[in-house]
Amino acid sequence: MFHIIMVQTYKMKFNRKYNQPLNKSNSILEISRLTGYEKKGLQTIFNKGVGAFKTNPQSVRPHIKSADAWGMSRLYASVNPSSKAHKIDKVHLVKSGTTKKELTDKQKDMLKKHKVHHTKKHLDFMKKEMMNGSSFTTAHQKAKKMVGK
Repeated sequence: MFHIIMVQTYKMKFNRKYNQPLNKSNSILEISRLTGYEKKGLQTIFNKGVGAFKTNPQSVRPHIKSADAWGMSRLYASVNPSSKAHKIDKVHLVKSGTTKKELTDKQKDMLKKHKVHHTKKHLDFMKKEMMNGSSFTTAHQKAKKMVGK
């Protein structure tokens, strides 16, 4: 007697967890709504998958034929806490409406070095943005635009 064992993809595991048909495709926005993760972080993970497809094709499974498919594969894996991708991409998985309690040591160090060139108002704006999940670079660009130097 033989048993057929079907391998479950991360997409199937995701759909089972959220009570959807196993082969249903979800948009990034739908994944955001279901998981509670911010769309911005999910988009970053998707983009990393697309980039890997284009720049490192030997890492892509043979049955994947498009960059978007590889991006979604990475995204489904990343929202599954038991996957290797989750461990790598969890920095981008921020629950909607959450803020950090404090900046990382690296962010504090970068702000300290940065303070020589900018006003307190600029630095306070950057700190607020980083506490809300923005990267240093994004926070700096927003601060320059909103409050100047």
